[in-house]
Amino acid sequence: MAINNNKESVILNNGVEMPILGFGVYQIPAEETKQAVLAALKAGYRHIDTAQAYFNEAEVGEAIAESGIPREEIFLTTKVWIDHYGYEKTKASIAESLKKLKTDYVDLFLLHQPFSDYYGAYRALEDAYKEGKVRAIGVSNFYPDRLSDIAAFTEIKPQVNQVETHPLNQQIEAQENMIKNDVQIESWATFAEGRGDIFNNPVLIDIAKKYGKSTAQVMVRWQVQRGIVCLTKSVKPERMAENINVWDFELSTDDMARIQSLDTKESLFFSHQDPATVDFFISLVKDRRNR
Repeated sequence: MAINNNKESVILNNGVEMPILGFGVYQIPAEETKQAVLAALKAGYRHIDTAQAYFNEAEVGEAIAESGIPREEIFLTTKVWIDHYGYEKTKASIAESLKKLKTDYVDLFLLHQPFSDYYGAYRALEDAYKEGKVRAIGVSNFYPDRLSDIAAFTEIKPQVNQVETHPLNQQIEAQENMIKNDVQIESWATFAEGRGDIFNNPVLIDIAKKYGKSTAQVMVRWQVQRGIVCLTKSVKPERMAENINVWDFELSTDDMARIQSLDTKESLFFSHQDPATVDFFISLVKDRRNR
């Protein structure tokens, strides 16, 4: 993958252009999603990220259909939920997502978690890719060992791996492994969902003051300069506009190094290698079967 000359997109390993800034709808209630996506599109976002497990694909589809923006100008991502893994179940879930999203194709389809029969699920993504239902495929939350494994033993190498990335967990080694495998890194929890009191971090506040920007804008700009596709989320139009307004400044080498010093190299959420995390996701699967 490579950063495009205009700096506002990256080129994936199959030649598909992906906007480097995106709007995520995780934890936005279904009844608020349509207006949030319409506001994000109005603010200038052309990359929308949802998932089967967010239960708001239909509302995202409604917003895109009613926005008046040509479908080909919007980069749309969704993700297969664990309970839909396995070749046949994933194939059926792809069809259901396309129906809910009111589109003939999705720009990027990811496997949401590295559990269950993700190889069977990935084969279904490969077939959807060959059939033109998906322009790019990939994974989410895959650690370096599992990413290298699936990159080596599949017909179509993942184009993207979406992982927790923010100043307190910077994924430097994981990104190096993705570069080695020619897989684009994409962040979730760009602002760590406010954990670790990140918006009030003294280093980020000091850097933000230097550039006349917010700490949120500094965090987004820091990711952009690392070549990371960056997702942000807000239901407030003014915050949406702020988060995407990062093209009029550039962090110095010294400031990038200061931010790098904040890295704890630990998740603020969970470790997928912890059996307790596996138990947690198993409980989520059981709970969401009833929704």
